[in-house]
Amino acid sequence: MLHNDLQLAAGGPKGTRAAILIELKRAPAAARRLTAADLAARLDVSLNAVRHHLKELESEQLVEYDRERRGVGAPAFAYRLTERGEALFPRRYEGTLLQLLDQVAQRDGRDAAVAMLESQFDTIADRLEPALTNAPPEARLELVTRAMANEGFMTEWRQTPDSADVVSHNCALLAVAERFPELCDAERRFLSRTLDASSVDRVSHILEGCGACGYTVRFRQGSAVTTKET
Repeated sequence: MLHNDLQLAAGGPKGTRAAILIELKRAPAAARRLTAADLAARLDVSLNAVRHHLKELESEQLVEYDRERRGVGAPAFAYRLTERGEALFPRRYEGTLLQLLDQVAQRDGRDAAVAMLESQFDTIADRLEPALTNAPPEARLELVTRAMANEGFMTEWRQTPDSADVVSHNCALLAVAERFPELCDAERRFLSRTLDASSVDRVSHILEGCGACGYTVRFRQGSAVTTKET
């Protein structure tokens, strides 16, 4: 199920311009580029309106484009977020946290700093536990991904024929993850625990240059995800 409440950090553009930036952020990780026509179809607004907003966003250095040939005809302008555009998405106190982690690592060792990071996921898991108890897979997916979205990870899930895909379009602690990549392993363990999954496999990774962190989640036999189309 795709969440429609993904948001920019406070102070960012509003309305249709914000919606355009969010769609570019959540575009398929392999491409990360959308044309004006793509955006118009996704947002159900006119092509002229999208082009107008894209021109404004481009002037603010929040988006840029490449010319891509898609079939016959003239090349299309395929838009993506600039580094400045990416910076509009939530970062959860990463500077302060990174400084604190460095202090802990210097004083008590790296393992102590990593344990501190893992405790953050444990706190979220403990908070969710009452609602997750005896919940079916689709309810767990909804609760867990919404909790992660609220933490700034822009997380959503979608059903696949024999599993579920969980995708985080934003790393709210990117600078921390770059210094302490163990954070990413802690996230995978968090998903495995809270979803009560038989396996959680990472299939894309922001730290490896992908546009999103993606996981394939499989559940035990007899507890398949069954959710209506959205």
